[in-house]
Amino acid sequence: MNFFRTLSFAPALLLLAVPAALAQRTITTAVPILTLSPDARGAALGDAGVATSPDANAAFYNPGKLGFVDYKYSISPSYSPWLRQITDDMSVSYLSGYGKVGERGAIAASLMYFSLGQIDYRDGNNIAGPSFNPKEYAFALSYGQKLGENFGVGISARYVRSNLIGAANGSDAQAGNSFAVDLGTYYSKDVTIGTGVYNMAFGAALTNIGNKMVYVDPNTSSFLPTQLRLGTALTREIDSYNKITLVFDATKLLVPSPYYEEPLPASASQADKLAQLNRVSQTNRERQQANIVSGIFNSFSDGSNGFKGELQKINLHTGLEYWYNNTVAARVGYFYENPQNGDRQYLSFGLGAKLSVFGVDGTYLVPNSQANPVANTIRVSLHFNLNKLADAFDEQGAGGTRGSLPN
Repeated sequence: MNFFRTLSFAPALLLLAVPAALAQRTITTAVPILTLSPDARGAALGDAGVATSPDANAAFYNPGKLGFVDYKYSISPSYSPWLRQITDDMSVSYLSGYGKVGERGAIAASLMYFSLGQIDYRDGNNIAGPSFNPKEYAFALSYGQKLGENFGVGISARYVRSNLIGAANGSDAQAGNSFAVDLGTYYSKDVTIGTGVYNMAFGAALTNIGNKMVYVDPNTSSFLPTQLRLGTALTREIDSYNKITLVFDATKLLVPSPYYEEPLPASASQADKLAQLNRVSQTNRERQQANIVSGIFNSFSDGSNGFKGELQKINLHTGLEYWYNNTVAARVGYFYENPQNGDRQYLSFGLGAKLSVFGVDGTYLVPNSQANPVANTIRVSLHFNLNKLADAFDEQGAGGTRGSLPN
């Protein structure tokens, strides 16, 4: 993609990363791609995942799920062309995997890479300059541990780098770097309700707690998308072949909200309008200069509309997942963001298939408006359960006498 390049393009890149019809009260952060599901299964469930059954992508949503993984080793690459309504050279790539440590723990690693395509710089006289590829990536290490048969905790450490401008335009901009941690808990238990047996799971995660990104001046640094995620999943095995799961998540950014005042009437004096503008600008500067801890705690009470405004800052995610014989899956989900805070709303549909060693998931997003830049977004994930492959070889060597592993 070609742009006439100035330093002011940095905020535009940040906003493009989260495709929203931006309202005046929309909360913006650095590296917003960290809040979007990188894998096809989570995306198909409306970006829900804090309490879903664990897989190779579990640590992204909740490292507390890692103590409950089924396999010894699992790897999952994912890919999504991004904002195809706007450009043809942006994409999100994600690689994750884990290995079990004993019977109750697992270590996971992941790499997310967000490419914003090619930019051709031009100077003030519209003379072509060098090209640059803005990019963001995050590398994480995670560990999860069962503390009992039903309860687990986990932690992730993440390095994030955001290089949006480069030095080609001669500005003072630099790549932003940050270190962050995630904390998660997970609870799963089988219960009998009426004549049926259900698995009830609950999850909570606090993600991207880290230092602010500095691109030019520390006084104008940007918060990471620190987020609180709470969710539940209810699974019912209808019979030995059919299984269905209902999931629900609620998420909230724990960063300062932009300060907002209703515009003064046209009859107001210029002095009053200027005073309001200065007041709003000063308050927003102070909020952006707050430290991380203050930003987290104040995020529960800094909305412009009181308690109602705080509720409007909560995003809702829900989805339904159906499995036939633990082999074929169908998924549907919905993501809702209040119109006052971005108005991202979309349906998601997905299919999946799983064999003993290999699995594949795909997702397609249908937004609330065809003008929405996430229209026609697809996401594909592969799964490799490496212990299944090892067991297959062991079975052949032992004359096929070994039993099967859980799906």
